[in-house]
Amino acid sequence: MKIPKPKKLASGLWAIQLRVGGESRTVTARTQTEAKRQAALIKASLQASKRLPGASCDLTVKGCQEAYIEAHRAVLSPSTVRSYKVYADRRWEEYQDFTVDGLDFQAMVNDELAKVSEKTVKNAWGLLHAALAHAGVEVPKVHLAKVPVNEIPFLQPEEIPLFVESVKGRSYEIPALLELHGLRLSEVRGLKWSNVDLKAGTIRINGAVVRGPNGNVEKKTNKTRGSTRTIPILIPALSEALERVSLKEGNVAPIGAQTLLDDVKRSCKRAGITQVGNHGLRHSFASLGYHLGISERQLMEWGGWDDIGTMHRIYIRLSDSSRTEAAQKMRQFFASEK
Repeated sequence: MKIPKPKKLASGLWAIQLRVGGESRTVTARTQTEAKRQAALIKASLQASKRLPGASCDLTVKGCQEAYIEAHRAVLSPSTVRSYKVYADRRWEEYQDFTVDGLDFQAMVNDELAKVSEKTVKNAWGLLHAALAHAGVEVPKVHLAKVPVNEIPFLQPEEIPLFVESVKGRSYEIPALLELHGLRLSEVRGLKWSNVDLKAGTIRINGAVVRGPNGNVEKKTNKTRGSTRTIPILIPALSEALERVSLKEGNVAPIGAQTLLDDVKRSCKRAGITQVGNHGLRHSFASLGYHLGISERQLMEWGGWDDIGTMHRIYIRLSDSSRTEAAQKMRQFFASEK
């Protein structure tokens, strides 16, 4: 059931007249938005305690999502299950115990946007939308705020040697250089010494370590089909660091995500270069390859990308020097036409 349209009173307040299951209630507030929000809460509360005639679903907002997660747990990755549970537990806080019938979902979205980012709301609604459909509930159409594009910082080509020097000899040198080599953080943490062939100068990427609902989980398969790959060791400093390790057993770099992030940022600050995060090093690898003119097919193979569109749209960024060079070529062309 929809929330009635608010009416403005002579006092300047906005009022909504509710009638649910024979009960009548008037809601007043200073703004239309606040009136609709309060009305949605009251209606949901009344419905939770007294089911409406013909109501089709007894699931609460939280219960609906939990049922969806459990039904799909076998086909979801541990990290996805973990993120879904976080959304189910922390989002739509005021509505968690309300039954899904009759809720004003647009009001729910609006309320959540006042608390968290557009991207968080979009992800949370994606889960709830899927959960409602799975429960057989008619999925309402809501308007989501546009998610702003936040580009991940990456290292310029001239900054990369400075970064390599800054991490040299540090306890986190190997995982940092593996990320700069194009590996995902989960692949770095899942890399085993048995997959490192120093004599051949290659690394076999096969498996990952991700965060699950109850801690770290080791996966035998990678994120995408192209993620399982054998790549050459391209950074001499990485070969040297791997050679220096005396005990080559188990995982190569069993380091925490936050610990590595803090270490990488400190190294960037110490070197006086762009401060990047774990994923920013993977972006730096892709952008450096593009800057050096390496074929897109080769970059996809090394980085484990299945989709060239994803690689272009998300990972490849033009370096400042590439932009300058491109502009100079255009200037030379027009200058020669005089």
